[in-house]
Amino acid sequence: MMNLPNLLTLARMVLSLLLVFLLLQPGPAAKIAALAVFTAAALTDWWDGRIARSRGLISPFGVLMDPIADKVLVLCAFGAFVKIGVVPAWMVLLIVARELLITGLRMVALAKGKALPAEAAGKVKAAFQMGTIFFTLIFLIARERFPGGWVPGAGSGVYGLMLLTLLLTLSSGASFLWNNRKRIFG
Repeated sequence: MMNLPNLLTLARMVLSLLLVFLLLQPGPAAKIAALAVFTAAALTDWWDGRIARSRGLISPFGVLMDPIADKVLVLCAFGAFVKIGVVPAWMVLLIVARELLITGLRMVALAKGKALPAEAAGKVKAAFQMGTIFFTLIFLIARERFPGGWVPGAGSGVYGLMLLTLLLTLSSGASFLWNNRKRIFG
């Protein structure tokens, strides 16, 4: 059954594709629109969970698709950042590998009737990923609006924030594997 939280989850996936399209367009207007789309998509993540819990609308579809929609949003944004040359591909490839590994293990466990809940480190990682995307979008808007005349070194700020996000992503994955090793590996 398609309830409001599930529709918001699906909307996040559609908004993720729109985000990529906008990021690949030239000009500051497209980047401002991308920021608006990203903000809307991030808000759907907050609202779908809140509505599902408060109205008792938690469904198997939502439990499965909500974290996938989150990953789609983050990975679409990071992938577009690679395409436009603002972050290195190796960082995004490591983030993709971590997300696929942990999400895959959680799905396999769920299929076996075992739930592997998110940990605090994973929530911090997700917040940093979203914050990095937001900051990078602001950087892209400013870079397009004031080409060659914006704050020197801002690009290295994006790189540093992305590096910190990568380290948090990998460390949260390692923590998840360690804390769930008996449930995952028997």
